[in-house]
Amino acid sequence: MRSILLVLTCATTSLLAQSAAQYLPLTPDGKGDLSGVWVVQGSGDLPGEVPYRPEALKLWQERKANLAKDDPAGYCLPNGVVRMTKLPYKIVQTPQLIVVLSEGNTHSFRRFFLDGRAHNLDLEPNSWTGDSIGKWEGETLVVDTIGFNDRTWLDDTGKPHSDAMHVIERYRRPDPGHLQIQYTIEDPKSLTKPYTFTRIFVPANREIQERFCTEQNHLVGK
Repeated sequence: MRSILLVLTCATTSLLAQSAAQYLPLTPDGKGDLSGVWVVQGSGDLPGEVPYRPEALKLWQERKANLAKDDPAGYCLPNGVVRMTKLPYKIVQTPQLIVVLSEGNTHSFRRFFLDGRAHNLDLEPNSWTGDSIGKWEGETLVVDTIGFNDRTWLDDTGKPHSDAMHVIERYRRPDPGHLQIQYTIEDPKSLTKPYTFTRIFVPANREIQERFCTEQNHLVGK
């Protein structure tokens, strides 16, 4: 009896997985459809232990000790690539370009160029969001970003990085109701080895709204 139940359970699990894969959203050209308005599930802080070099670890401890008084977000500055807010993000997808719009981090957006171009840092050699180029590996979008300044935080706790940071993101839809992003951070000035983690996003079920930073550096809605 147990053997029969085990076989039935495995068969059901396999059928559910095949069904979910069969109905994964795709674009007309067969790429994974990442478009929509998404919110991060769970905490936006980096999980686990980040393999910091002593100097970077000291800087992080100093930021925590001074109660994040120098938080760039408090001065209406961009969050960069890795740091996330709990407010929605909108992904606008075309065959040659993907744009990510943030509701919570005002005046901030990202562009992923998919036209086969190489990195070009001539115009913005050290920017808040870097230079991002992408390519498709099956239904997974791989985004490669370099050209950062060292002024953004990696999360709300003040985790630092250097201007040598290199971020690789892998975007995929594991099922119709989720977006998964795997991040790999390489930073020889701040890290002893690459650091990889994954975030899961769910539909926000609404459009992004207009928000702005006031002179008192508080994020407010209309």
